[in-house]
Formats: sequence, structure tokens, C-alpha cells
Amino acid sequence: MTVLASRTSTAPTRRKQALDVSFSQLGRSFGSAGNRQVVLRDITVDVRAGEILAILGTSGCGKSTLLRAAAGLDVPDTGTVLIDGIPVSGIDERCAVAFQEPRLLPWHTLQANVAIGLPKASSASAGKAKVLELLKLVGLDLFAKHRPREVSGGMAQRTSLARALARNPGVLLLDEPFGALDALTRIKMQDLLLEIHQSQPATVLLVTHDVDEALQLADRILVLGRNDDGPGSTIAELVPVPGQRPRDRNSAELGALRSSLLRMLGVTGH
Repeated sequence: MTVLASRTSTAPTRRKQALDVSFSQLGRSFGSAGNRQVVLRDITVDVRAGEILAILGTSGCGKSTLLRAAAGLDVPDTGTVLIDGIPVSGIDERCAVAFQEPRLLPWHTLQANVAIGLPKASSASAGKAKVLELLKLVGLDLFAKHRPREVSGGMAQRTSLARALARNPGVLLLDEPFGALDALTRIKMQDLLLEIHQSQPATVLLVTHDVDEALQLADRILVLGRNDDGPGSTIAELVPVPGQRPRDRNSAELGALRSSLLRMLGVTGH
């Protein structure tokens, strides 16, 4: 879902190219004074323009918090987030966000739901053409006039992805976007995301619990974890994924890396 709010960054709203993202010594905690819980600590990583970076970690480690900081939906206690060298300050229209739930408006058609994501300055004719182009891209051009209750969960999620792309984002932030889908639909959505990434390049930050999904989609995998140096999650590993996409899901190389990642996440006996 593309996020809109009155409090926005002063950066340009239309971007046709992928943008780099830099986190520098980012920290975030929650709670009242005297009872603060550190969630993230000293997160420093540069995400290259056009890269797909998957973010892995156990539940509650701060994956979504990191993504929300990039979108300007959450303000870190310490550190900075830069997109294309410009600080993120408030809701940042250089980014678009898609969540685990499609969050479609039930009284709107799929076409109208995608149109919500258009830049504010879009003309009616150009906006309509863009929306129809995106619906075709995600295979829903024949369902433009349907409402969310009339389509499957996978189709609703494709609509959400099209809505996020309507802004022409330089950075696409995906928070478990396929987590609620069945296994077969999830694989199809992963393939669709790779097709979209080829035709409409953007820098992608993907939060996922699925190690196999990260291995299929990402150029690098950032693993969040805790250590004895202090409270909160920090970067445990930053792992490059070998091979060109699309990758062989059954390759021995990916299988070995999968086992290593599961051990990092504390999964044994697999």
C-alpha cells in the first residue's frame, strides 16, 4: 500500500530510477521513561540502487521497525536514514510500501484502489492510463472493475503491489507482502515481483520470515539478531546470495546457504 499523509518529505515525488538507501547508526526503542525497550541498535548498512535486500530475523527483532524508518513512518531515536543522499523526514514520497494485508478499500474497484497510489499531480487521463498499465502488468486488466470481495487473496495482493508501483517509487518497501498466501500463490507472487523488478527497476527492501523467499529474491540478506554487546537487535550478518535470478530452488549452493541462515536464526534439527 502506498502511504499518504500530510507530513511529507520535501524531496521530489516522481522518480523513474532506483535510489540508494543508507542507514547510519540507527537505533530505536519503545516504552515510557524508565521502562524503555531497545528494539534496534547501531544499524549501519548501505543498500545499493536497484538492489533487492531481504531482511531476516526472529519475530520482534525490529525488521518492520527498520522498514518503517525508511518510509518515514517511524522516527528513530538515534542515527539517520538517507535516500539518494537526502534525509528521510516524515512520510517520504520517494518510497512506496506494501504490507502483508492488501488493505484495499472494499467499496472501490481494483482500478480505483490502484489509482489511490498515483502522485497527487497526475492528470486524469495520464493517471487512468498508468493504472490500466499497472493492472495489465500484474495480470489483472480483465478484473479492473471488480471489487476486492470478488477476487482471490492473491489477486488482492497483486492489486496492492500495483498500487505501490503507481507512485513510480525509487524505493519499494515490502513488509511480509506474501506471508498470508498459500504456498503455490506465494511462489507465483515471488516470480511476479522479479518480473516487475526487471521492467520497473526500484530498490527493494523486503521483510520476510521465509528463508527460501529471501534466497530466491534477494541480492543480499541482512540478518538481524542480538548479541552480548548490548540490548536490542543489531546486524548479525550481511550475506550475499550467489547466482543470477531466477535461481534454481534445488541447487546445492542455495541449500547450504539455507542451512547456514537457519542456524543464524536459531533453527536446529532441520
